[in-house]
Amino acid sequence: MSIKLRLIIMNFLQFFIWGAWLLSFGKYMYATLGFSGQEIGAIFMALGIASLFMPALMGIVADRWLSANKVFAILHLFGAVLLYFAAAETTFTGLYPMMLIYLMLYMPTISLDYSISYYLLDKAKYDVVKAFPPVRVWGTVGFVLAVWIIDFLGWGLNEYQLYFSAVFSVVLGIYSFTLPDCSVEKSKQKKSIIESLGLDAFKLFKEKRMAIFLIFSILLGAALQITNMWGEAFIHDFGEIDKFKDVFVVKHNGFIMSISQISETLFILTIPFFLKRFGIKKVMLMSMFAWVLRFGLFSVASPVGIGLVFLVLSMIIYGLAFDFFNISGSLFMEKETNPKIRASAQGLFLIMANGFGAIIGAYGSGWIIDKYTIEGVKQWDHIWLIFAAYALVIGILFAIMFKYKHNPEDMADIKH
Repeated sequence: MSIKLRLIIMNFLQFFIWGAWLLSFGKYMYATLGFSGQEIGAIFMALGIASLFMPALMGIVADRWLSANKVFAILHLFGAVLLYFAAAETTFTGLYPMMLIYLMLYMPTISLDYSISYYLLDKAKYDVVKAFPPVRVWGTVGFVLAVWIIDFLGWGLNEYQLYFSAVFSVVLGIYSFTLPDCSVEKSKQKKSIIESLGLDAFKLFKEKRMAIFLIFSILLGAALQITNMWGEAFIHDFGEIDKFKDVFVVKHNGFIMSISQISETLFILTIPFFLKRFGIKKVMLMSMFAWVLRFGLFSVASPVGIGLVFLVLSMIIYGLAFDFFNISGSLFMEKETNPKIRASAQGLFLIMANGFGAIIGAYGSGWIIDKYTIEGVKQWDHIWLIFAAYALVIGILFAIMFKYKHNPEDMADIKH
């Protein structure tokens, strides 16, 4: 079996495990367990907390003591145990610590997945820039397929989604031990713990333009997980209305939500053109205003008629909103930072967006949900409009405050 095929299997399973619960978990906690908005927000906030430090810590382990594929395997095997016990919990006080520890194990596996892929492709003499994207796209395929399976089996409203994810965590953990060993390379230049954790990149805040960019990364990062948390719960609530309860979109809301991930795979292919033509600032603004549309279209969406058109459009727009922020932001950090701290700078960008941003978004959205729940009924149109207004304000402020002159030659090397 070729190394590319083996890595395709690894990437497929990596995101298959995540897709099995990420989109439906908020709906399960809301509709089945009866958690409040702030309780659901707190559990999703654990994703942000885990992203603050665990990827860097596990990266140190993989760099210094144990090969990356073994660390990856062990994390997934222990993660399966946490998912198994989390599935049996029905109270917030029981579920929260289980999911917090699980996410502290799972989140580092995303960066380790990339490290393993890069290492093995390079070792096999592949051009990593050309070879990795076709491998990684199978991760999104796995995510979407898992969403569909959970949706059509009707497990989005029960704990079986966690058991299902646990089973495939075991499969991936065992499979990872069979991969070629990613040997630990002892660096000739000793790094301090501060450097290894990427904390030296925080000095970038001394530069005004970089500080503004990183602050907006936190603010926009707050929007990234909102529809993952609440999208299925929103569509599920249409089932409380008699004329909508048997509509396909309502009964299979996971399927309609997965269009977002399908769109994501398509928009990735357009990024080189948009970056070269319009520059990073305009591409970032496209992302911000796409979030305005994403939330705004949710506010007028419904499972039938023109409302369904708005719902589908919001799913398609997600690809632009998500990809244009993550990829262009990563490229900005790549081109604007000193090569000596480039890796740390990438880690800092992820900490800002997926760490602090996710924490703010999870807690803030939970508070908004509770505030606009009247006698047990959520005022979804108001909720989505508030999120849209938030994204609009961010976009306007970014356009005014972030100064960046586009030079097409800076993007000349972006070909893939």
